[in-house]
Amino acid sequence: MADTDVTITPGEEMRSLSLSGHVGFDSLPDQLVSKTVSQGFSFNILCVGETGIGKSTLMNTLFNTTFENEEVSHFQDGVYLRPRTYNLQESNVDLKLTIVDTAGFGDQVNKEESYKPVVDYIEAQFERFLEEELKIKRSLYDYQDSRIHICLYFISPTGHSLKSLDLVTMKKLDSKVNIIPIIAKADTVSKSELQKFKLKIMSELVNNGVQIYQFPTDDEAVAEINSSMNAYLPFAVVGSSEDVKIGSKMVRARQYPWGVVQVENESHCDFVKLREMLIRVNMLDLREQTHARHYELYRRCKLEEMGFKDTDGDNEPFSLQETYVAKRKEFIGELQHKEEKMRQMFVNKVKETEAELKEKERELHERFEMLKRTHQEEKRNLEEKRRDLEDEVNAFNRRQAAAETLQSLQGSSTSKKDKDKRT
Repeated sequence: MADTDVTITPGEEMRSLSLSGHVGFDSLPDQLVSKTVSQGFSFNILCVGETGIGKSTLMNTLFNTTFENEEVSHFQDGVYLRPRTYNLQESNVDLKLTIVDTAGFGDQVNKEESYKPVVDYIEAQFERFLEEELKIKRSLYDYQDSRIHICLYFISPTGHSLKSLDLVTMKKLDSKVNIIPIIAKADTVSKSELQKFKLKIMSELVNNGVQIYQFPTDDEAVAEINSSMNAYLPFAVVGSSEDVKIGSKMVRARQYPWGVVQVENESHCDFVKLREMLIRVNMLDLREQTHARHYELYRRCKLEEMGFKDTDGDNEPFSLQETYVAKRKEFIGELQHKEEKMRQMFVNKVKETEAELKEKERELHERFEMLKRTHQEEKRNLEEKRRDLEDEVNAFNRRQAAAETLQSLQGSSTSKKDKDKRT
């Protein structure tokens, strides 16, 4: 078969042709919408903030429902991430919503590593997706995407400045997830203080190089509203699960002795702005940014660690086959090096063991000789004592025999004298 060379010139002008009749590809948008709606959507929210700052209440208020809420103690020994997934339906659109809470965040005395469990969780979801993507038999169609699309970072309404923990955590997260900072419980701060606090927060974020999510302005359909809403960041929000009667209507609000704070009143807080930007205008962009920016950065770093790259040292295209061959060669070289290292370690270990055994053998031999000498010495001592004892016994026996002979002689002499006297 003859080789066929196809030359494609980048930027080559394409011809525009007119159709003589209806073809039907104008239905592609309808096909895409129909397929997407049938598949459903997923959206994953990470709520980062201190215990009791109002994360659960705000989620309930955002989605007009009541999610499961487990009370968390302020005395947690660490930070634990608790994902919960819910199936929501609005009109004919299904949404698989996952809310991830950071239980125990900021409750420890030593807060230096409070951000680590959060970072580890985000990267673990990227890793799961990458593993699925690299499988020979992939199943991305029905894969449950658990990558975090948005991090709502809850800031305590101190009215002064960001805490060190907030700056460190957001700096660690900004390259891994879209961050929208929000001032929680904004009804505890006056309007003038709140405005100053917002400016202070944005100034500190810029000075510390923290990149938060900016609502996109490249789409003409939403450019104007997104551009105006970027100026309101961070959003100052109030959440409530209570309905309060205002006039003839029941509204979501918080009742205080001095008055009522309406959640959906834009003159009271930025809750409506947050809902518009997060759900109604930019939810799709958040999903796309997660995949195209944050996941791609993670994927690229991981593949480079594995030895994959697009170009070689001369900036020439690098094929997958070349990458595989180079990586295989590198792996075989490392394997041989490790085998040689292990063999040398084994030889050294054998030599060390032999030396230890010889040393122990020498010690045992010396101990045996010492015990042998001790035994012989004790044997000689016992022999001497035995001989001494035998000598003493013999001497005793001789003395006893002499005494008995003397006694016998004395008895005979006495008997003879008595006989002579009788005669």
